[in-house]
Amino acid sequence: MRSTPALSASASTAIAHGHGQQSSAPKLRRRRSHRSRPTAPPADAPTVPRRGGVALIASLLGFTVITIDVSAVNIALPAIGKSLGGGMTGLQWVVDAYTLMFAALMISAGALADRAGARRAYAWGVALFTLASLGCALAPGIGVLVGARVAQGGAAAVVMPASLALIRQAYEDARARARAIALWTVGGSVAMAAGPVLGGLLTDSAGWRAVFLLNLPVGAVILGLLVRVPRSARRPAAVDGGGQLTAVLALAGLAFAVIEGGHLGWTSGPVLAAAALAVASGCAFRVVEARHRQPMVPLGMLMDRRVAVPLAVGFAVNAAFYGGIFLLGLYYQQLRGMSGIAAGLMFVPMSAVVTATNLVSPRLAERIGRRPVIVAGQLIFTGAMLAMLPMAAHTPVWLVLVLLLPLSVGGALVVPALTALLMDAVPGERAGTASGLLNSFRQTGGALAVALFGSLLSGHGGGFSLPGMRIGLLTVAALLLATVALSRLLLPRG
Repeated sequence: MRSTPALSASASTAIAHGHGQQSSAPKLRRRRSHRSRPTAPPADAPTVPRRGGVALIASLLGFTVITIDVSAVNIALPAIGKSLGGGMTGLQWVVDAYTLMFAALMISAGALADRAGARRAYAWGVALFTLASLGCALAPGIGVLVGARVAQGGAAAVVMPASLALIRQAYEDARARARAIALWTVGGSVAMAAGPVLGGLLTDSAGWRAVFLLNLPVGAVILGLLVRVPRSARRPAAVDGGGQLTAVLALAGLAFAVIEGGHLGWTSGPVLAAAALAVASGCAFRVVEARHRQPMVPLGMLMDRRVAVPLAVGFAVNAAFYGGIFLLGLYYQQLRGMSGIAAGLMFVPMSAVVTATNLVSPRLAERIGRRPVIVAGQLIFTGAMLAMLPMAAHTPVWLVLVLLLPLSVGGALVVPALTALLMDAVPGERAGTASGLLNSFRQTGGALAVALFGSLLSGHGGGFSLPGMRIGLLTVAALLLATVALSRLLLPRG
């Protein structure tokens, strides 16, 4: 699913409030000396870069590479498992180590972009992502790979909002900025579509390490482009260290409990300890946020049903989609014996349908209202989970592609309307926080779904478990039906 990305953290706030600034032209004298020279602008005047296209290309490349990395790695998982071992649990951590750090740091990453300046924060994020990619490619074992993926996820959380802030800085004119953001969004859609194919091609031809090595030249190009981008202004922004730390611990504990529960047993000591850590950290997060002057998550916002319900829906929708993508990547290769490139090509029709539905969703919401679109999308997604239940090793390929159509449509229908509804529900100065929350909840839903499916998919001898697949699909379908009920009861009708 590749929907129009919600504007993340403080970058979205800047875009929401950044109306084009027009400088008043000085009055021309009737006679002007031919020796007169243009005076330099004052030091505090807003900088309008002459090379806005360079900033856009740099931003687009960064967003593209972190998007491709997600979908390409899913296709490379079976090859990683054969090379490094670690079983299904190790493969889950390869995916979730990235996603959880991305989700946990997304909310406050925008504050870093404000404090350091968009260009500097973006350069830091890209440099760290590139170095972490090298660490992934050189990993001698599954533990080192997971550690490098943690660094990648943290870097991606900085790249996302900083890339938008860089575009905001480069385009003061509102129309030009809107076109630039549209190109940025399309780049993400193309990257999501190309990721599985590229991942399969690289894995089959050069090995799974090439999936990560590809990020190195792209990172070098981005850093080279940033040299030509003017420096960004720094702005005071509070960093909620206590809230950030407790959020990371809560998500990590929860993910460990779900992933290792299927392997070590749900009543084992480490699993119970991780669950206790998640609960304790969650309670500590609430206390810290209630006492902080400028909390990264204002608790009052979460009490508003117009905010809480979209967050719950975003969680469920991403759980269904990314859990399904994780499942399908293993289904194609482990159960059906497809090559990496063949498995990647199976995702191309899905990506095309997602892109088309993204374009239809806003227009449909204008005609019939956002709530009906959100409810309908979730019901379609529920149908997708149920439609996948009969899939087995010898299900015809054409039938598999048909069964996956609802998976393509459901989330792409929901997310644009959901994002617009959430942005309308909060005041303008909270747009960045709300957007960061939505992205964080969506990423967390995807991460926990991968943890759940991974725990259920591992059969005897490490094979693919069809009964486990079906239990996971039914669980996610039940979650979607619960958020359908919440949407029907609590979302405004208009």
